[in-house]
This record gives sequence, structure tokens and C-alpha cells, in this order.
Amino acid sequence: MEAELMVALVTLIGMEVVLGIDNLVFIAILSNRLPEAQRKTARRIGLGMAIVLRFAMLAGASWLLTLTRPLITLGPVALSGKDMILIGGGLFLIGKATIEIHHRVDPDALEATREASAGGGARFWPVVFQILMLDAVFSVDSIIVAVGMVEETWVIVAAIIVSVGVMMLSMDALSNFLEKNPTLVMLALAFLVMIGMVLVADGFEVHVPKGFVYTAMAFSAAVEVLNLLARRAAARRRQRRRVTSAPDRSPSRAGA
Repeated sequence: MEAELMVALVTLIGMEVVLGIDNLVFIAILSNRLPEAQRKTARRIGLGMAIVLRFAMLAGASWLLTLTRPLITLGPVALSGKDMILIGGGLFLIGKATIEIHHRVDPDALEATREASAGGGARFWPVVFQILMLDAVFSVDSIIVAVGMVEETWVIVAAIIVSVGVMMLSMDALSNFLEKNPTLVMLALAFLVMIGMVLVADGFEVHVPKGFVYTAMAFSAAVEVLNLLARRAAARRRQRRRVTSAPDRSPSRAGA
């Protein structure tokens, strides 16, 4: 029985970490719009409130399971409370990611975003609220799955603590990496649009296998990393050519 619980714990931790990847990307993009001095605080508060929210959902797990009962019928589709939360969260994610993509495609909007960030234009608590709201959407699904998988509450609590700890440890590194590599930000935003569409589809009972989604994300990320390495190698070659082709301005050469 203990071996089964350990397997369940490892499985839940893996599930929470994988489901938290897209959440991490969204938090990184949102927090990077704040002034640099506020970014780390916003991430810590957002993730800290997220773990409290997940524990509250776990405490009300019996109520949470009632969200799976049909509330509204639209033709052949019966929507439950959970479905409507997923649809709303997916639409929010699609809208927010689309706005961010527009800001990066339009030069004027991008410059305005940078000036607002540098001047403290992005407000602190609205950013934290958006982080918490999105985490609530992902938490509903993960907590319902966890309660269905494991009856021992301490296993779910341990999985939540470990997964949020992993998110906190990797948050700053991911944010800094995205800040230094803007092409990856565009790819991450495209991922968020896709995840939002998957959430909406799930809400309408059109279930897309998560394995396909995450495999596509991993493949695209691997290709972009290869492109990044190729660009860096090309930059190093250009730098070496400039150094070797620069005229020799040593004193002996100048005297001659």
C-alpha cells in the first residue's frame, strides 16, 4: 500500500509540474511588464497566493466535485460549472496572449509597453490578480483529477507543495531567460493561445489528448533552441571576422 501511495505521489507531482509549465510562462510574461524592482515580489506573492488557493480548493474538494454536474444545456452539449470555468479561463488566456502578441508585432505598441514598464506603467496588484486568476483555472482541473486519483489528502498536499516549490525555484531563471530571448516569448505566447483553445475545447467536451499538446510544445521549443544556438554561433563567427579583418594599429606598424 505504501508503494502504491509513493507511485501516486510521484505521478501527482509530475502532473502538477507539467500543468504548471504554461502557468510559469504566463507569470513570467506578465511579471516582466512590471518595473524590474517589482518583478520578483509579484512572482512570489502570486505563487504564494496560488498555493493558498489550491489548499482552499482541496479543503472544499467535495464542493469542487459538484462542479462536474450539468448546469446548462446548449444543444447536444451539457455544460457544468467546471466546463464554464475552463471556457472562461481559456478565453481569457487567448485574449491576453493575443494582446501581448499584438504589442510585440506592432512597433509603436511595443515601444509604448517598454516605456510603461520602465516608468512603472504596469500596475502591481492587477498583475498579481491576473496571475492568481489564471492559476485558479488550472487548479480546478488539477485538483479534481488529484482527488479522483488519490484518497489520501496528505499525498495531494505534498504534491502541491513540491510542485509550487519547483515553480518558485525556476521562476526567476525562466523570466530572465525570456527577457533575454524575445523570440522565445513569441513562441511562448503562441503556446498560450493553443492552451487556451484546448481549455475551451475541454469545456465543450471536445477532449484533446494532453500528450499531443505537450509533445508539440516540446518539439517547437527544441527547434527554437536550435535556432537560438545557430544565431549565437553566427554572431560569434561575425565577431571573429571583424577582429581578424580589423587593420593592425600597433605602434611599430604606425611608425613604419
